[in-house]
Amino acid sequence: MAIWTLTEPKRIPSDIYSTIRDTADAAVVSAAAVWEIAIKHRLHRPDSPPFTGQQAIGHFKNAGFDILDVSAHHAAFVERLPVLHSDPFDRLMLAQAAVEDMQFVTYDRQLARYDVAMLTW
Repeated sequence: MAIWTLTEPKRIPSDIYSTIRDTADAAVVSAAAVWEIAIKHRLHRPDSPPFTGQQAIGHFKNAGFDILDVSAHHAAFVERLPVLHSDPFDRLMLAQAAVEDMQFVTYDRQLARYDVAMLTW
């Protein structure tokens, strides 16, 4: 989702995009997202963003996002999530949102089934 704010903001409904941008001082992107970008970029995956993981850090910071590091508490919370989705990156980011009492922004209906504060479309 944060990637789209950089690369394809038109894919995000205008009301959702405005909410993200209007709260940019509180908007965060997970270090797990940077990790996922780095892996996809290194593997030359077709769904990789047009930048490396290292470049992503700068792009996110320039866009006003804070980077949320992954803690042991975040990692441990993953086991408390029901297994509704198998993507480990998504599950870790959901755990971070739950532990940090943050709203998770997604278009993915599978992720919207979790009992975590969500902003979806």
